Amino acid sequence: MTRALVIRLLLAAVLACASVIDRAPAQTRDPQPPTPIPSRSNNNKAIWTIVGGAAVAIIGLVIGTRIFDPPVDQANPPSPPPREPPTAQLPPNLPTQGPAPTGPGQIAPALRNGFFLPPPGETRFVSNEVMLDIPSTLQAPILDVIAARHAMTRLETRSFRLTGRTLHRWRIDGGATVPDMIRGLAGERQVAGAAPIYLFRLSQDALVPASGDQYAPDKIRLTEAHRLATGSRMLIAMIDSGVDARHPDLAGAVNANLDAATGDLAPHPHGTGMAGAIAARQTMLSVAPRVSLLTVRAFNAGANNGEGTTFNIIKGLDWAAERGARIVNMSFAGPRDPSLERALQSASGKGIILIAAAGNAGPRSPPLYPAADKNVIAVTATDVDDKLFTNANRGRHIAIAAPGVDILVPAPDGTYQLTTGTSVASAEVSGVVALMLERNPRLTSADVRRILTASAKKLGPNDQFGAGLIDAFAAVTAAKPR
Repeated sequence: MTRALVIRLLLAAVLACASVIDRAPAQTRDPQPPTPIPSRSNNNKAIWTIVGGAAVAIIGLVIGTRIFDPPVDQANPPSPPPREPPTAQLPPNLPTQGPAPTGPGQIAPALRNGFFLPPPGETRFVSNEVMLDIPSTLQAPILDVIAARHAMTRLETRSFRLTGRTLHRWRIDGGATVPDMIRGLAGERQVAGAAPIYLFRLSQDALVPASGDQYAPDKIRLTEAHRLATGSRMLIAMIDSGVDARHPDLAGAVNANLDAATGDLAPHPHGTGMAGAIAARQTMLSVAPRVSLLTVRAFNAGANNGEGTTFNIIKGLDWAAERGARIVNMSFAGPRDPSLERALQSASGKGIILIAAAGNAGPRSPPLYPAADKNVIAVTATDVDDKLFTNANRGRHIAIAAPGVDILVPAPDGTYQLTTGTSVASAEVSGVVALMLERNPRLTSADVRRILTASAKKLGPNDQFGAGLIDAFAAVTAAKPR
């Protein structure tokens, strides 16, 4: 109902009421009015009153129409309002077109599920590559058309049984930024998701050639624990840099290796050191000397803090799960990554126990991943005096602490080194978990976390030390089946 019509009806009603009131007989305040005697004269007056009111109402309606309705141009009559075109029926979460790029002051459009932009200020990702989630049934010619439309080159494709996804690594050739490319790809119906390829760094602060003594075994009561278990028949996967499997202390320790990263294949100090902390079996006393290792070279062989990508880390998780790993050690840290979260959740759902270094970014750093993931046991580092490693990350997600300052471990070419950081602490905890699982293979990830934290030696605030320093003997003892 239009505004003019409402006003016309109100005006008509007012005029009609005024007419009826004017013709009605005046009322008296006599408490006992005489009984009215019906007469033909009174009836006639009532009829004429009704007729007059109706006539005035019609006149008011006509007047309102003249006042409120604009004159109609007979030469150019108004056209009827346009009908909206029918909306195309699309599958859920698929837009009719890709979201438009945003500029200063504009509100970014919401992206459909599976498309993830890096958080504001986040720069820890490959600047000219994007990881796409595309169904494996999509033919190569269609992929080439999409790549050409967005000025991209297809680099690598891998299907992962762990997550049931087929992921693609594409290079951006046209100079677009990663966020803009993800927004543009959200308009492609055949693409199920797109995300940055994040960068992670190995969590190790120092590597010093050394042949010193070990203090960590006494700290965590390792000799006593070895009377109960040594890691026999347990399979630990390490996602790290290259390992020198020919090192005398690692002879027979490496069951299989995956080179997920490209480039230099030379053994790396970090990967070799973490493998030795877990499974050295000759000169050094490692945590689980009879364990078997699945080594994944997902990080480059550059500096000590080598870089690895989301794509290569997920390769390693998938490969380790296929080969039956019970434990995965992740001595690296980086930004939160939805793609990696999905892979970690799938691995945890298969009964794999995930352990990661808290990170060495210091007390003011935000939580680093994968340690801060809810499916992962986060490990921090302490020194010979049970003091917290200065550069260790803090946070309520920290679960447990282990020795991580000046720890003797193997190095490439048959040598040894002192390493410092949450990396080696994580490797030690992975070894203790292998001892627990040898003792009781039915332990779940929740069981392992509960036993580790309940048996730890309290050292300080939970957001610094977690539950405290790991006690290998107490944890392995508590793991015994009832």
